[in-house]
Amino acid sequence: MSTQTPVEEIKPFDHRIVVGVDGSDSAKSAARWGAREAGLRGLRLTLAHAVVPVVTGGAFGLGMPPRLDFIDELVDAAESELAQLAEDLDFEHIDIHVEVGTPSEMLLTASESATMIVVGSRGQGGFRGLLLGSIGSQVASHAHCPVIVIRDVQRPGATEVVVGIDGSPHSVAALNFAFDEASRHGWSIVAVHAWEVPSYDLIIASDSPPPIPFENTADGEVRLAAEVLSGYRETYPDVEVFERLVRAYPPLAILDNATDAALIVLGTRGRNAALSAILGSVSYSVLHRAKVPVAIVPLLGETLES
Repeated sequence: MSTQTPVEEIKPFDHRIVVGVDGSDSAKSAARWGAREAGLRGLRLTLAHAVVPVVTGGAFGLGMPPRLDFIDELVDAAESELAQLAEDLDFEHIDIHVEVGTPSEMLLTASESATMIVVGSRGQGGFRGLLLGSIGSQVASHAHCPVIVIRDVQRPGATEVVVGIDGSPHSVAALNFAFDEASRHGWSIVAVHAWEVPSYDLIIASDSPPPIPFENTADGEVRLAAEVLSGYRETYPDVEVFERLVRAYPPLAILDNATDAALIVLGTRGRNAALSAILGSVSYSVLHRAKVPVAIVPLLGETLES
């Protein structure tokens, strides 16, 4: 049975795991995952819901705000649903938080002080053909703390954390989170370093050799992976590390190595950050195709404008 502190007496997001809940099955899975993680870390859990009042249309196209008593009814109903979900979770230290506003705004504000944000992959407003809802995508792209997007139920016996590395500061942030998670859970690390051969124009210079020999590129990537991982092996001697160095399209390489994963961990961007100003192309592709929980980890101190 959960113990709930009145909302007025707590800071609902500070140093805790915050789960965005909207009543969907995906959100309930996120709540269960968040409760297990909070218990492991010794943190409180906050179940958070944003009430979005429906604006009615007028004869001249002007929206009419909903009645105040109607908003109060929505808030009361949401609090009751969160309280019931809290009772159903096998975790004691749970608080509930309901506010009027948009879910993305609420969770992004929460990310400024929370330890972790957990969301479902698709909420009540999602389409069946989409693997990631708009709220999950927005929060993962802009949050100030790690965001875990929950897919299906965690696979029984899954004991691997798959992390993408490329030597960038963003991938270092992902590695820090991945090794910490692996150490806490007793999982192993599968570090995937994938690269593609640099492109050059074969049409203009079809008889010319490539400007960078393929073997030189491969040797450089192997050295990079070894250098990146060397310090972590010393810091986390309890974590078994497996390296996967692949010349392939990085998102596919990560997904191909995640068949037995309990979690995939990625930075918000990689070495080619200029190609995507918000969420890197690799992280974006994996996040929209993965079948297991995915953690998107921002740089410490990274802002929305960075």
